[in-house]
Amino acid sequence: MDIKKSFGQKLKRIRKKKHLTQEQLSEMIDISPRNLSRIEVGNCFVKAETLEKLLSALEVSVEELFASDHIKTNSELLDGINYYINSAKDDNKMLEKIYKIIRDLVEDV
Repeated sequence: MDIKKSFGQKLKRIRKKKHLTQEQLSEMIDISPRNLSRIEVGNCFVKAETLEKLLSALEVSVEELFASDHIKTNSELLDGINYYINSAKDDNKMLEKIYKIIRDLVEDV
């Protein structure tokens, strides 16, 4: 994965975690929603002054915005999923929640 796509994915995840729409964030950092969308999908990269505005608007550090710990291999993802399932194996309510989340995700695809 290239740096633009990785950065864009991380930016989008942080934006959504802060409950901001593309329109809201683009207004906060003074760029068009179209340009923000292009950054989030990895078609272009931010200018230095836009990066500074992003850090301020999202209240994150450079390290947090550029960290690539969110990129995991399929094996790592499956290990993580199995860990959560196994840790809930004796809790029927938790297993039902996990089941419903997975079912809803798969049905949306």
